[in-house]
Order: sequence, then structure tokens, then C-alpha cells
Amino acid sequence: MAIPDFLRDLRADAGHQLLWLPGVSAIVVRDDGHVLLGRRSDTGMWSIIGGIPDPGEQPAAAVVREVYEETAVHCVPERVLVVEALRPFTYPNGDICQYMDICFLARATGGEARVNDDESLEVGWFAPDALPPLEDFATHRIKQAAGAGPTWFEGIGRS
Repeated sequence: MAIPDFLRDLRADAGHQLLWLPGVSAIVVRDDGHVLLGRRSDTGMWSIIGGIPDPGEQPAAAVVREVYEETAVHCVPERVLVVEALRPFTYPNGDICQYMDICFLARATGGEARVNDDESLEVGWFAPDALPPLEDFATHRIKQAAGAGPTWFEGIGRS
């Protein structure tokens, strides 16, 4: 998996200990309603597209960059779907991260879906009723994208 330079430098001092980081993800949808997914090279699981913003990078710009870097698909963010602190995740190399994820609904505007870096084994478009097995993280966000409701967040009086 590609690691941003700033994070590589931070890891040189912090080792594998837990780092709290910003994260962005996207439910990228084509005009026909199909959803863009990538099969991750670190877990082998299908998931939505996401990554880490660079220092000072706006979340919407980061999600556009991440989607293109991983899949060669151009997109335009349309709304924020979910803001959520995720559980800590341990990577195969032992690094532990916990992300504050901002998930966007994005409309595909061009490009041909393909593996565009080393973070994915496969990429593809899936009909919402024919998705491969996904972790709860991804299915929750895809369900939020299907509705027209407000941004989802966990908080007092909301679930």
C-alpha cells in the first residue's frame, strides 16, 4: 500500500503505535446507478475507494484525487454522506491507525475503471443489488448513498 511521505516520516519517530488520522472515502456512482469498488491489495476484500488527505488538502479534493489515483475514474463530490470515527485498524506491517472518515457521494464524470496503483487488485462497477461481499463500513455508506437523507453521524440521540 502506498503511504504518504508525511506519514512515512511520522512513522519513523512513532513506530507502529496508534495514529489518529483524517480519512476520506467515496461512493462513486455512474449514471446507471452502478457503484465503483476496489478489491484492496492489503486485505483482498472489495471496498469503497478512500485514502488519507495530504496535509492542508481539502477533504473533497482529497477524495477526487484518491478515486483517480486508485481507479483512473474522474468524479465530482456531490454531498457528504457520513462522518464517523472508525475503529483502530492494524495493517499487515503492524502499523495501527484510527481514522476520522468523511465519506462523499460522488458522480463519475469520466475515465475507464482500472487498477491505477498498487492499492487495488481489481476495480469494477457493481449494480447496488449485485454487490460482492463487503465489510459493514462499506455497506453502511452505500446504504446512505441510496437515500436522500441528511449526513449521517453518530451522536447524542442519533444512531
